[in-house]
Amino acid sequence: MTVFDRIKELGKRRGYNISQMETKLGLGTNSIYNWKKRTPTADNLAKVAKLLHTSTDYLLGLSDDPDAVQNGNNDMTKNQKLIAHSIDPDVTDEEREIIIGMVKEAMKFRRRL
Repeated sequence: MTVFDRIKELGKRRGYNISQMETKLGLGTNSIYNWKKRTPTADNLAKVAKLLHTSTDYLLGLSDDPDAVQNGNNDMTKNQKLIAHSIDPDVTDEEREIIIGMVKEAMKFRRRL
């Protein structure tokens, strides 16, 4: 599936057609359609990912989870964030970031197996 196909399909699930996404993001007419043949800029791809509440990795085909959201350099699904929070909801923000970092490292390790 191409970048364009993923954007079109996920946009439809999120209630947008291509034209609506282009307008909402301030992209030129047919900009996204042109991505059938050219690679979008990182900035424009990030805008689309943010609008569709997904990661650029999903749009690029590097992830199969459209519900993963971009968080730093790695993706965490809603369930993984919930797990990190549920370990101890009374931790400080700094401690929570450490827990999230450990979850991210576990994800990387799992992908290597």
